[in-house]
Amino acid sequence: MSFRAVVLTLYPEMFPGHLGLSLAGRALERGDWSLETVQIRDFATDRHRTVDDTPAGGGAGMVMRADILARAIDHAVPEGDPRPKLLMSPRGKPLTQARVRELASGLGAVIVCGRFEGVDQRVIEAREMEEVSIGDYVLSGGEPAALVLLDAVVRLLPGVMGNEASGTEESFEGGLLEHPHFTRPQEWEGRPIPEVLTSGNHARIAAWRREQAEMLTRQRRPDLLESGQPVQK
Repeated sequence: MSFRAVVLTLYPEMFPGHLGLSLAGRALERGDWSLETVQIRDFATDRHRTVDDTPAGGGAGMVMRADILARAIDHAVPEGDPRPKLLMSPRGKPLTQARVRELASGLGAVIVCGRFEGVDQRVIEAREMEEVSIGDYVLSGGEPAALVLLDAVVRLLPGVMGNEASGTEESFEGGLLEHPHFTRPQEWEGRPIPEVLTSGNHARIAAWRREQAEMLTRQRRPDLLESGQPVQK
């Protein structure tokens, strides 16, 4: 069964976006994965299709209403549907490559794109949503974050990437950042390709790449080495 994604949003026209192009787009056309969007406003009850209201206790901005969002979720998710319900939120747990692989191995995901100041906490709890963040910054809405999450997941689905090794020999796989890459020409602006990469000695090449990956990780992301995440040898 293919990976089935459902995105609940106020802006369904933002999808599939770039996911309709290149490898992900061809996989979408083949049916390797599917994408459905649900317009949250369709579940409002007033003539203005209002989905938000002022925050309880006062404060700036507006909050997405629990009753309306719950109706949209209940419409999109049949009873007993095992797919995780994800809420894109800057206060969520940071998205990792390990979580991406878990999602890619499943049946799909239901993704809620927040807007305004946030979503009523009661619907988050009642519908058991998993809050997910793509970084320590704030976006205008959850749609760009949902596209990022789906991009990371879809590329790992069987048959999407031409070379399956591309999904394992890269940053965050094995707990390290990826080693540097080179290609033709042999010399560019006086900078040659490292000699080891043209030696034909695969053991030396593997050792060099490992050394470079460890050095870059120490320099740029020492937190990966300190996190206790297992590092592949």
